[in-house]
Amino acid sequence: MKFVLKFGLKMLAIKMLALWMAWVVVSPTLASAQQDTSTPSGQQSQPKPPAEPSTEAVLYKNTQYGFSFSLPKSWKGYKIVSDKWEGSDTARGDVERGPFIYIRHPDWTKENPRQDIPIMVFTLAQWESVAQGNFLINAATFVPNELGRNRKYVFALPPRSNYADSAGMDEVDEILRHGPLHPFWSK
Repeated sequence: MKFVLKFGLKMLAIKMLALWMAWVVVSPTLASAQQDTSTPSGQQSQPKPPAEPSTEAVLYKNTQYGFSFSLPKSWKGYKIVSDKWEGSDTARGDVERGPFIYIRHPDWTKENPRQDIPIMVFTLAQWESVAQGNFLINAATFVPNELGRNRKYVFALPPRSNYADSAGMDEVDEILRHGPLHPFWSK
């Protein structure tokens, strides 16, 4: 019992020391941030204007399916690779297919491949089947992650799209974190 009590006290002391050290590191940053936003007495702070959209962004626009995709400047000269996805609809017992669009970084080569940005295109009926769990895209039970939709199509990131440890994977993850796909009404 003494051992357990001593061990517990040591762990508590270590946690307290870690919290104190974190505070020593964070508190100057917080004070600096507070100082930057303070205004002289008697004056009201003015809200900052919204950030201007970057004019350096590269835009991929797909008029066939009705969406655009914002890319960073480093992707200027990207390539589009078209393919097809295939899945089975377990409720109806048949195979479904649809477009698979890969946005490829301009530095991609066979010798040094980089992570593509994969976009699956589903009809609304196909996506409804996915939502009901009747649609299997791959052997795993993971479903695609919806990126956006318009009145005809749903755009999705395939299951396990970044499980490979390829160059540019972190960059693609960062791009996807900012909601780069913008659907528009298609024909």
